[in-house]
Formats: sequence, C-alpha cells, structure tokens
Amino acid sequence: MRPIARQRRRDEAAANGPAAALALAGLAGALGLPEASVVAGYWPLEGEIDPVPLMEALASRGHVLALPAVTETGGILEFRRWTPGETLEAGPHGTRHPPAVPPVIPGVVLAPLLAFDRRGFRLGYGGGYYDRTLGELRRSGAILAIGLAFAAQEVGTVPTDPWDIPLDLIATEQGVIVTAGK
Repeated sequence: MRPIARQRRRDEAAANGPAAALALAGLAGALGLPEASVVAGYWPLEGEIDPVPLMEALASRGHVLALPAVTETGGILEFRRWTPGETLEAGPHGTRHPPAVPPVIPGVVLAPLLAFDRRGFRLGYGGGYYDRTLGELRRSGAILAIGLAFAAQEVGTVPTDPWDIPLDLIATEQGVIVTAGK
C-alpha cells in the first residue's frame, strides 16, 4: 500500500501543492486548538502537504511552534521549539529540525502521512516514530493528534496493528475531518 499511497500523494502535490498548503493554513481557526498551545508540526518531505503556512498562521494566533527531531533510531521524537525563519539542521531520513535545545512537550501534534481513513488511522513510512511518540504523549496526558494530508490521500481502511495510534482529526485542503475515534 505504501508505494501506491506515496505515488498518489506525489501526484497530488505536483498538481495542487501550493494551493492546498494555503487552504490548510486557512483552517487554523477551525482546528479548535486551546489558546497558546505548543503545536508540534513537521518540516515537509517530498510530496507531503506543506504545513509551514498553517504553522505560521498558528504562530500568528499565539501558539508556540515546535518541530520533531529523531534523536535515537527506534525511539520517540523529541520536539524542539521553532520560530518560522529560524535555521534548521539536517536530520536522519531527510528531515530538518532545530539545533539541539531543551525539548518542549506539545499539546498538539501535526503528523504527516501517506494515507488515512475516517477511523483516524494513518499509514506512515513504517518506522513507527509517530505511533511510539503519540503513545508516550498520551500516557503522559492529553494530546490532540492531527493528521495533515491532501484529501486524495483518503482510503477506505488503513491496515492497522495493535500499536497503531489513531488521530483525533485530519486536516486537508477541503476541511477538517473529525475521526471516528474522537
């Protein structure tokens, strides 16, 4: 499923990427985030819907931003405070993250994906970083997990394993989807 989902996403990014990113940014108020939340986004990899305009819109609404850093293979993600325009370092798997600073704990996580379903499950890259991280954050307290995607990435059912953590919302260029698990 991953190769097909990756190609579908790549095609959608080529056809609709910049417009979709701007539409996503327009949803900043519709996400219903608690005031002044720490929001962990991500730096986009090839084909991913670009979350940067949304993160900039959230920062202008008073939210604190963070980006993930992979600090240990097979571990959980560490979130580092980030302000738009700040320099990023290259990370593993083609990622980019802020330089090493004390980590922050987000109240909201924006997660990339290859495919999603209305139950809130996401198909990721297979490394398990987001599932392990969301699981750990949920054990520590409340966390709002939001998948960011092109609407074309929706599938009927994402295959799941017992360790998969469902998302609360999915935000696409067409609007916000409240998942069945919310």
